Amino acid sequence: MRGPALKTEDIEYSDSGLTLRGFLAYDESIEGRRPGILVVHEAWGLGAHAMERARMLARLGYVAFAADMYGDRRQATDLPGAMALIGDLRANPMALRARAKAALAVLKARPEVDVTRVAAIGFCFGGTTVLELARGGTALNGVVSFHGGLETVSPAEPGAITAKILACTGADDPMIPPEQVVAFEEEMRKCAADWQVIAYGGTMHSFTNPDAGKVVSLPGVAYNEQSDRRSWSAMRAFFDEIF
Repeated sequence: MRGPALKTEDIEYSDSGLTLRGFLAYDESIEGRRPGILVVHEAWGLGAHAMERARMLARLGYVAFAADMYGDRRQATDLPGAMALIGDLRANPMALRARAKAALAVLKARPEVDVTRVAAIGFCFGGTTVLELARGGTALNGVVSFHGGLETVSPAEPGAITAKILACTGADDPMIPPEQVVAFEEEMRKCAADWQVIAYGGTMHSFTNPDAGKVVSLPGVAYNEQSDRRSWSAMRAFFDEIF
C-alpha cells in the first residue's frame, strides 16, 4: 500500500496590513476534497510544534494550515517576548478572531478542502484563539483547545456558538486553575453549546509539546507523553464525529 505523499509549503497572507506566513500540509496522493483543519500555535509563535501537528493531521488525510498570528513568522525566546508578541490580541477578542479568520480564509480557499467540513485546533494561546472563533459564531464544525486559556473578556451570547467544542486541559495546570474551568463550563451551559472538557490528571501546562520547559523554564510547564497521546486520540474521535 502506498504511503502518504506529504506536500508542505509556506503561504503568505495578510491581516490589517500585516504580512503573515503560514504553513500548509496535505497528502497530495488523496483525490478530491477533504476536511480542512486550522492549527494555531502556542504563545511562542509559529514554530516546530504547530508545524509538526499540521504534518500529523496531513498524514491522517486532512488538509492542515498552521496560522502565523504574529506576522513574518516571528517567535519569542522568553516569556516577556511572547507577551510582547501577543500584544493587544489577547485583550481584544475581535482582533484575535479577525487574525485567525484571515488564516481560516486561506485554508478554505484551497481546492483540496471541503468547506463544509472545517475545524480548528490550537495549543496554549492557540487554544484560546480557537475558542474565541467559536464564541464569535465562526462557521466551523468544531474546535479543539489543547491546554488553552478558557477565560475571555467577551463571553458567548446564548445561541452564538455553532461549532462543537472539545477542551483538553491539565488537571494540575496552574495557568488554568479549576475555577477557570468551572467558569468556562458555566459559560458553555448558558449559551447552550455542544461542549466537552477533558481534564488529564497529573498534567501541567503545555503537555502536548515535547520541548515544553526546555527552551524556557517556567514553573507548571511540562510535557506529558501520556496526556499528549490521550488528547490527540480524543481529537481524532471528535473529528470522526463532527465530519
